[in-house]
Amino acid sequence: MQARVPTRAASVGSCSGAFFPGRALCVSNMETDLSGFNIDAPRWDQCTFLGRVKHFFNITDPRTVLVPERELDWAKVMVEKSRMGVVPPGTQVEQLLYAKKLYDSAFHPDTGEKMNVIGRMSFQVPGGMIITGFMLQFYRTMPAVIFWQWVNQSFNALVNYTNRNAASPTSGRQMALSYITATTTAVATAVGMNMLTKRAPPLVGRWVPFAAVAAANCVNIPMMRQQELIQGICVKDRNNNEIGHSRRAAAIGITQVVISRITMAAPGMILLPVIMERLEKLHFMKKVKVLHAPLQVLLSGCFLIFMVPVACGLFPQKCELSVSYLESELQDTIKAKYGELMPYIYFNKGL
Repeated sequence: MQARVPTRAASVGSCSGAFFPGRALCVSNMETDLSGFNIDAPRWDQCTFLGRVKHFFNITDPRTVLVPERELDWAKVMVEKSRMGVVPPGTQVEQLLYAKKLYDSAFHPDTGEKMNVIGRMSFQVPGGMIITGFMLQFYRTMPAVIFWQWVNQSFNALVNYTNRNAASPTSGRQMALSYITATTTAVATAVGMNMLTKRAPPLVGRWVPFAAVAAANCVNIPMMRQQELIQGICVKDRNNNEIGHSRRAAAIGITQVVISRITMAAPGMILLPVIMERLEKLHFMKKVKVLHAPLQVLLSGCFLIFMVPVACGLFPQKCELSVSYLESELQDTIKAKYGELMPYIYFNKGL
Protein backbone atom coordinates (compact mmCIF):
# COMPACT_ATOMS: atom_id res chain seq x y z
CA MET A 1 0.00 0.00 0.00
CA GLN A 2 1.20 3.57 -0.72
CA ALA A 3 0.51 6.52 1.52
CA ARG A 4 0.24 10.15 0.55
CA VAL A 5 2.23 12.54 2.66
CA PRO A 6 2.06 13.44 5.47
CA THR A 7 2.92 10.04 6.90
CA ARG A 8 3.02 8.67 10.42
CA ALA A 9 6.20 7.14 11.82
CA ALA A 10 6.58 3.93 13.79
CA SER A 11 6.41 3.74 17.57
CA VAL A 12 9.12 4.89 19.95
CA GLY A 13 12.25 2.77 20.00
CA SER A 14 11.38 0.79 16.91
CA CYS A 15 13.90 0.58 14.10
CA SER A 16 12.87 0.40 10.48
CA GLY A 17 15.08 -1.00 7.74
CA ALA A 18 12.31 -2.06 5.36
CA PHE A 19 12.57 1.05 3.22
CA PHE A 20 16.23 1.72 3.92
CA PRO A 21 18.28 -1.29 2.75
CA GLY A 22 21.49 -1.93 4.63
CA ARG A 23 20.66 0.59 7.34
CA ALA A 24 18.23 0.90 10.20
CA LEU A 25 16.99 4.22 11.55
CA CYS A 26 15.37 4.66 14.91
CA VAL A 27 12.20 6.68 14.44
CA SER A 28 9.97 8.46 16.94
CA ASN A 29 6.23 8.27 17.39
CA MET A 30 5.80 11.89 16.34
CA GLU A 31 4.02 12.51 13.06
CA THR A 32 6.42 13.34 10.26
CA ASP A 33 4.84 15.92 7.99
CA LEU A 34 6.45 15.68 4.55
CA SER A 35 3.85 17.78 2.75
CA GLY A 36 6.24 20.71 2.35
CA PHE A 37 9.32 18.59 1.69
CA ASN A 38 10.92 19.08 -1.74
CA ILE A 39 13.50 16.39 -2.35
CA ASP A 40 15.05 18.34 -5.24
CA ALA A 41 15.59 21.48 -3.18
CA PRO A 42 19.30 21.79 -2.26
CA ARG A 43 20.09 21.28 1.41
CA TRP A 44 22.64 24.07 1.19
CA ASP A 45 22.50 27.42 -0.61
CA GLN A 46 23.87 26.83 -4.10
CA CYS A 47 24.35 30.56 -4.64
CA THR A 48 27.30 30.53 -2.22
CA PHE A 49 30.65 28.81 -2.58
CA LEU A 50 30.46 27.27 0.91
CA GLY A 51 26.99 25.91 0.22
CA ARG A 52 28.15 24.27 -3.01
CA VAL A 53 31.20 22.77 -1.29
CA LYS A 54 28.96 21.21 1.39
CA HIS A 55 26.70 19.87 -1.35
CA PHE A 56 29.56 18.24 -3.23
CA PHE A 57 31.16 16.89 -0.05
CA ASN A 58 27.87 15.05 0.36
CA ILE A 59 27.46 13.60 -3.14
CA THR A 60 31.16 12.94 -3.89
CA ASP A 61 31.54 10.93 -0.70
CA PRO A 62 33.79 8.03 -1.84
CA ARG A 63 31.96 5.65 0.51
CA THR A 64 28.96 5.72 -1.83
CA VAL A 65 31.02 3.77 -4.37
CA LEU A 66 30.69 0.75 -2.07
CA VAL A 67 26.90 0.96 -1.79
CA PRO A 68 25.29 -2.17 -3.33
CA GLU A 69 23.21 -1.92 -6.49
CA ARG A 70 19.96 -2.82 -4.74
CA GLU A 71 20.38 0.12 -2.36
CA LEU A 72 21.01 2.49 -5.27
CA ASP A 73 17.88 1.20 -6.97
CA TRP A 74 15.96 1.72 -3.73
CA ALA A 75 17.27 5.31 -3.58
CA LYS A 76 16.00 6.03 -7.09
CA VAL A 77 12.56 4.63 -6.27
CA MET A 78 12.38 6.73 -3.09
CA VAL A 79 13.38 9.90 -4.93
CA GLU A 80 10.80 9.29 -7.65
CA LYS A 81 8.06 8.54 -5.09
CA SER A 82 8.93 11.67 -3.14
CA ARG A 83 8.67 13.76 -6.31
CA MET A 84 5.18 12.37 -6.86
CA GLY A 85 4.22 13.11 -3.25
CA VAL A 86 3.84 9.40 -2.44
CA VAL A 87 6.11 7.66 0.08
CA PRO A 88 5.84 4.45 2.14
CA PRO A 89 4.32 4.81 5.61
CA GLY A 90 6.86 5.59 8.31
CA THR A 91 9.34 7.24 5.96
CA GLN A 92 11.54 9.81 7.69
CA VAL A 93 13.17 12.94 6.28
CA GLU A 94 16.60 11.44 7.07
CA GLN A 95 15.79 8.46 4.87
CA LEU A 96 14.78 10.69 1.97
CA LEU A 97 17.91 12.82 2.35
CA TYR A 98 20.07 9.70 2.32
CA ALA A 99 18.23 8.42 -0.73
CA LYS A 100 18.83 11.74 -2.51
CA LYS A 101 22.53 11.60 -1.62
CA LEU A 102 22.83 8.16 -3.21
CA TYR A 103 20.73 9.23 -6.19
CA ASP A 104 22.84 12.34 -6.86
CA SER A 105 26.07 10.37 -6.51
CA ALA A 106 25.11 7.53 -8.87
CA PHE A 107 22.48 8.77 -11.36
CA HIS A 108 22.92 11.31 -14.13
CA PRO A 109 21.05 14.59 -13.47
CA ASP A 110 19.82 14.85 -17.08
CA THR A 111 18.85 11.28 -17.94
CA GLY A 112 18.25 9.73 -14.51
CA GLU A 113 20.26 6.72 -15.69
CA LYS A 114 22.75 4.97 -13.42
CA MET A 115 26.30 6.06 -14.23
CA ASN A 116 29.20 3.63 -14.49
CA VAL A 117 31.10 3.40 -11.20
CA ILE A 118 34.50 4.58 -12.48
CA GLY A 119 33.00 7.66 -14.15
CA ARG A 120 31.17 8.93 -11.04
CA MET A 121 32.57 11.95 -9.23
CA SER A 122 32.42 9.89 -6.03
CA PHE A 123 35.12 7.67 -7.59
CA GLN A 124 37.46 10.63 -8.12
CA VAL A 125 39.20 10.13 -4.78
CA PRO A 126 39.97 6.38 -4.98
CA GLY A 127 40.63 6.45 -8.72
CA GLY A 128 42.44 9.78 -8.84
CA MET A 129 44.70 9.11 -5.86
CA ILE A 130 46.10 5.92 -7.38
CA ILE A 131 46.74 7.46 -10.79
CA THR A 132 48.10 10.76 -9.43
CA GLY A 133 50.36 9.03 -6.93
CA PHE A 134 51.92 6.83 -9.59
CA MET A 135 52.24 9.69 -12.10
CA LEU A 136 54.18 11.69 -9.52
CA GLN A 137 56.30 8.71 -8.50
CA PHE A 138 57.21 7.36 -11.92
CA TYR A 139 58.13 10.51 -13.83
CA ARG A 140 61.79 9.78 -14.57
CA THR A 141 61.64 7.17 -17.37
CA MET A 142 59.95 7.73 -20.70
CA PRO A 143 57.96 4.44 -20.78
CA ALA A 144 56.55 5.15 -17.31
CA VAL A 145 55.59 8.72 -18.30
CA ILE A 146 53.80 7.52 -21.43
CA PHE A 147 52.00 4.68 -19.64
CA TRP A 148 50.68 6.73 -16.70
CA GLN A 149 49.65 9.67 -18.88
CA TRP A 150 47.72 7.21 -21.04
CA VAL A 151 46.06 5.69 -17.97
CA ASN A 152 45.18 9.13 -16.64
CA GLN A 153 43.65 10.35 -19.89
CA SER A 154 41.68 7.11 -20.27
CA PHE A 155 40.28 7.71 -16.80
CA ASN A 156 39.57 11.39 -17.56
CA ALA A 157 37.86 10.57 -20.84
CA LEU A 158 35.49 8.20 -19.07
CA VAL A 159 34.77 10.75 -16.32
CA ASN A 160 34.19 13.54 -18.85
CA TYR A 161 31.82 11.41 -20.89
CA THR A 162 29.93 10.18 -17.82
CA ASN A 163 29.43 13.70 -16.42
CA ARG A 164 28.66 15.49 -19.68
CA ASN A 165 25.44 17.36 -20.35
CA ALA A 166 23.54 14.34 -21.68
CA ALA A 167 21.06 16.47 -23.63
CA SER A 168 23.73 16.72 -26.34
CA PRO A 169 24.51 13.19 -27.67
CA THR A 170 28.08 12.27 -28.60
CA SER A 171 28.84 9.70 -31.29
CA GLY A 172 31.33 6.86 -30.91
CA ARG A 173 33.54 8.46 -33.57
CA GLN A 174 33.64 11.75 -31.67
CA MET A 175 34.48 9.98 -28.41
CA ALA A 176 37.31 8.04 -30.07
CA LEU A 177 38.72 11.21 -31.65
CA SER A 178 38.49 13.07 -28.34
CA TYR A 179 40.24 10.27 -26.48
CA ILE A 180 43.07 9.97 -29.00
CA THR A 181 43.59 13.75 -29.17
CA ALA A 182 43.65 14.25 -25.40
CA THR A 183 45.94 11.28 -24.81
CA THR A 184 48.32 12.43 -27.53
CA THR A 185 48.37 15.96 -26.07
CA ALA A 186 49.13 14.70 -22.55
CA VAL A 187 51.86 12.32 -23.67
CA ALA A 188 53.45 14.88 -26.03
CA THR A 189 53.44 17.55 -23.30
CA ALA A 190 54.94 15.21 -20.71
CA VAL A 191 57.60 13.80 -23.04
CA GLY A 192 58.50 17.22 -24.43
CA MET A 193 58.80 18.83 -21.00
CA ASN A 194 60.76 15.85 -19.66
CA MET A 195 63.34 16.40 -22.39
CA LEU A 196 63.46 20.14 -21.75
CA THR A 197 63.89 19.76 -18.00
CA LYS A 198 66.61 17.07 -17.98
CA ARG A 199 69.18 19.60 -16.77
CA ALA A 200 66.75 21.49 -14.54
CA PRO A 201 66.55 21.00 -10.76
CA PRO A 202 64.86 17.69 -9.78
CA LEU A 203 61.81 19.52 -8.40
CA VAL A 204 61.06 21.01 -11.81
CA GLY A 205 60.93 17.53 -13.30
CA ARG A 206 58.42 16.49 -10.64
CA TRP A 207 56.04 19.21 -11.86
CA VAL A 208 55.99 17.90 -15.43
CA PRO A 209 53.00 15.55 -14.76
CA PHE A 210 50.85 18.49 -13.64
CA ALA A 211 51.73 20.50 -16.76
CA ALA A 212 50.74 17.51 -18.89
CA VAL A 213 47.48 17.01 -16.97
CA ALA A 214 46.55 20.70 -17.24
CA ALA A 215 47.29 20.77 -20.98
CA ALA A 216 45.33 17.58 -21.59
CA ASN A 217 42.32 18.84 -19.64
CA CYS A 218 42.18 21.87 -21.93
CA VAL A 219 41.85 19.43 -24.85
CA ASN A 220 40.09 16.39 -23.40
CA ILE A 221 36.98 18.10 -22.01
CA PRO A 222 36.16 20.34 -25.01
CA MET A 223 36.83 17.47 -27.41
CA MET A 224 34.72 15.00 -25.45
CA ARG A 225 31.88 17.54 -25.35
CA GLN A 226 32.39 19.07 -28.78
CA GLN A 227 28.81 18.30 -29.79
CA GLU A 228 27.66 20.89 -27.26
CA LEU A 229 29.92 23.48 -28.89
CA ILE A 230 28.64 22.58 -32.35
CA GLN A 231 24.90 22.22 -31.72
CA GLY A 232 24.57 24.11 -28.45
CA ILE A 233 23.65 23.08 -24.94
CA CYS A 234 20.02 22.78 -23.79
CA VAL A 235 18.89 25.91 -21.93
CA LYS A 236 15.75 26.14 -19.79
CA ASP A 237 13.61 28.65 -17.94
CA ARG A 238 13.29 28.88 -14.16
CA ASN A 239 10.58 26.20 -14.19
CA ASN A 240 12.84 23.73 -16.05
CA ASN A 241 11.00 24.12 -19.37
CA GLU A 242 13.27 23.71 -22.39
CA ILE A 243 13.72 26.87 -24.45
CA GLY A 244 16.36 25.99 -27.02
CA HIS A 245 20.07 25.32 -27.49
CA SER A 246 22.95 27.76 -27.07
CA ARG A 247 26.57 27.40 -28.18
CA ARG A 248 27.60 30.34 -26.02
CA ALA A 249 26.18 28.69 -22.92
CA ALA A 250 28.04 25.50 -23.85
CA ALA A 251 31.33 27.40 -24.13
CA ILE A 252 30.83 28.92 -20.69
CA GLY A 253 29.90 25.60 -19.08
CA ILE A 254 32.83 23.73 -20.62
CA THR A 255 35.30 26.48 -19.66
CA GLN A 256 34.12 26.30 -16.06
CA VAL A 257 34.53 22.51 -16.02
CA VAL A 258 38.09 22.82 -17.40
CA ILE A 259 38.98 25.33 -14.66
CA SER A 260 37.44 23.07 -12.01
CA ARG A 261 39.35 20.00 -13.17
CA ILE A 262 42.70 21.80 -13.23
CA THR A 263 41.99 23.27 -9.79
CA MET A 264 41.13 19.78 -8.53
CA ALA A 265 44.54 18.46 -9.53
CA ALA A 266 46.68 21.52 -8.80
CA PRO A 267 47.28 21.45 -5.00
CA GLY A 268 48.24 17.78 -4.89
CA MET A 269 50.36 17.80 -8.03
CA ILE A 270 52.14 21.07 -7.14
CA LEU A 271 52.61 20.74 -3.37
CA LEU A 272 53.13 16.98 -3.15
CA PRO A 273 56.36 17.05 -5.23
CA VAL A 274 57.74 19.67 -2.81
CA ILE A 275 56.81 17.49 0.17
CA MET A 276 58.29 14.34 -1.37
CA GLU A 277 61.45 16.16 -2.44
CA ARG A 278 62.13 16.97 1.21
CA LEU A 279 61.00 13.65 2.63
CA GLU A 280 63.20 11.63 0.28
CA LYS A 281 66.28 13.40 1.64
CA LEU A 282 65.63 12.04 5.12
CA HIS A 283 67.83 9.12 6.17
CA PHE A 284 65.03 6.70 7.05
CA MET A 285 63.18 7.44 3.78
CA LYS A 286 66.23 6.42 1.79
CA LYS A 287 66.00 2.98 3.40
CA VAL A 288 62.34 2.43 2.52
CA LYS A 289 62.20 3.44 -1.14
CA VAL A 290 59.61 0.74 -1.78
CA LEU A 291 57.17 2.77 0.33
CA HIS A 292 57.60 6.01 -1.64
CA ALA A 293 54.90 5.15 -4.20
CA PRO A 294 52.27 4.04 -1.61
CA LEU A 295 53.02 7.18 0.39
CA GLN A 296 52.44 9.38 -2.66
CA VAL A 297 49.17 7.57 -3.35
CA LEU A 298 48.02 8.10 0.24
CA LEU A 299 48.99 11.79 0.26
CA SER A 300 47.29 12.29 -3.13
CA GLY A 301 44.11 10.90 -1.58
CA CYS A 302 44.39 13.36 1.32
CA PHE A 303 44.50 16.25 -1.16
CA LEU A 304 41.73 14.92 -3.39
CA ILE A 305 39.25 14.19 -0.62
CA PHE A 306 39.08 17.95 -0.04
CA MET A 307 39.82 19.23 -3.53
CA VAL A 308 37.15 17.21 -5.37
CA PRO A 309 34.22 18.99 -3.60
CA VAL A 310 36.07 22.32 -3.52
CA ALA A 311 36.78 22.23 -7.26
CA CYS A 312 33.26 21.03 -8.11
CA GLY A 313 31.87 23.85 -5.97
CA LEU A 314 33.75 26.64 -7.74
CA PHE A 315 30.78 27.17 -10.07
CA PRO A 316 27.09 26.26 -9.71
CA GLN A 317 26.17 23.07 -11.55
CA LYS A 318 22.93 24.73 -12.64
CA CYS A 319 24.32 27.84 -14.31
CA GLU A 320 22.42 31.11 -14.66
CA LEU A 321 23.12 33.20 -17.78
CA SER A 322 21.75 36.53 -18.92
CA VAL A 323 19.51 36.29 -21.99
CA SER A 324 21.39 39.25 -23.46
CA TYR A 325 24.52 37.07 -23.77
CA LEU A 326 22.82 34.41 -25.91
CA GLU A 327 22.83 34.17 -29.69
CA SER A 328 20.61 36.80 -31.31
CA GLU A 329 18.21 34.25 -32.84
CA LEU A 330 17.68 32.57 -29.45
CA GLN A 331 17.14 35.98 -27.84
CA ASP A 332 14.43 36.70 -30.41
CA THR A 333 12.75 33.35 -29.68
CA ILE A 334 12.74 34.05 -25.93
CA LYS A 335 11.43 37.59 -26.32
CA ALA A 336 8.69 36.45 -28.68
CA LYS A 337 7.53 33.84 -26.18
CA TYR A 338 8.21 35.51 -22.83
CA GLY A 339 8.66 39.18 -23.64
CA GLU A 340 10.88 40.91 -21.08
CA LEU A 341 9.74 38.59 -18.28
CA MET A 342 12.75 36.29 -18.56
CA PRO A 343 16.08 38.01 -17.88
CA TYR A 344 17.98 34.74 -17.30
CA ILE A 345 18.15 31.19 -18.63
CA TYR A 346 19.53 28.10 -16.89
CA PHE A 347 21.53 25.07 -17.97
CA ASN A 348 23.43 22.12 -16.51
CA LYS A 349 27.14 22.69 -17.13
CA GLY A 350 28.05 19.11 -16.23
CA LEU A 351 30.94 18.16 -13.97
